Amino acid sequence: MIITAIVLFSLAALLGIFLLTFVLKGKETPKAVTFTHGPLAAAGLVVLIIYAFQSSPAPIASLILFIIAAAGGFVLITVDLTSSSVPKWLALVHGLIAAAAFIMLLKFAF
Repeated sequence: MIITAIVLFSLAALLGIFLLTFVLKGKETPKAVTFTHGPLAAAGLVVLIIYAFQSSPAPIASLILFIIAAAGGFVLITVDLTSSSVPKWLALVHGLIAAAAFIMLLKFAF
């Protein structure tokens, strides 16, 4: 189950990096990619939550960071849909928190 979460987060990360290039260039993000990135990450988070409840020890630190990153993602998609530009700093912080959570998850799993 943890491998499923890692695969989902990996795919979400690749799309997130692609989206970040648009944000950093000040361009509009492709909505199809945006609406794929979020559900992939959310699915990974759901799988990770289920894993955490079923396993001991559980990757709690990684889970907490992914939840924080998800909250940032909700803010980002809201800003993206309601205004003309996403704050670059927020996109970077969101990505860095998610990357830290992913690295912690990999260290836990392997």
